[in-house]
Amino acid sequence: MAVNRTGNYCAFYVAEPFSESNLNANATHDFVYYNTLRMWKGKDLRFPFIDSHSKTYSVRDGSTWETLKARLRARLDVSKNIILFLSSKTVNSRAVNEEIEYGINSGLPIIIVYPDYNEKAQLLDSTGTTFNQSIQSLWNKLPTLKDNMDKVPTIHIPMNKNLIAQSLNDIRFTINGKGSTRGRYFYKV
Repeated sequence: MAVNRTGNYCAFYVAEPFSESNLNANATHDFVYYNTLRMWKGKDLRFPFIDSHSKTYSVRDGSTWETLKARLRARLDVSKNIILFLSSKTVNSRAVNEEIEYGINSGLPIIIVYPDYNEKAQLLDSTGTTFNQSIQSLWNKLPTLKDNMDKVPTIHIPMNKNLIAQSLNDIRFTINGKGSTRGRYFYKV
């Protein structure tokens, strides 16, 4: 049976144990950016974000790692790409590592959003042809991403609503549209 891969899976660091229902979750640095996408979608139904997290049951506090891992994989299995929030506060947790590794091994393209930046030029060096050192340093926070990001198409963008919408609408960064494209991309300045 064919899987309907229409969702956008959001990967972000949160400290464990995690509960979306408590106030601390909504103040967690990277979780706030996921909520921003949900807010944009709530205000504008044309915003092209389809939340894969809402396609399966929620995980309860106290769930085992195996239960959480199964739920993460189920959500990734109905997704057409991953939106990864990579910030100065991101930490390489077991969950983020699992999301990235499973997603890359499943062939999911990754839209990497840098919340600490809001302009395309801020991600690039002075020539505008490659990523600057501060962006490359962020990759060191997630070794699984750094070591494997050339296996799937990755687009690198700042936290900018229009650029996120452009990326979500860009067929090259979906599992069905990527073809044999791989590597690191950015939208030209």
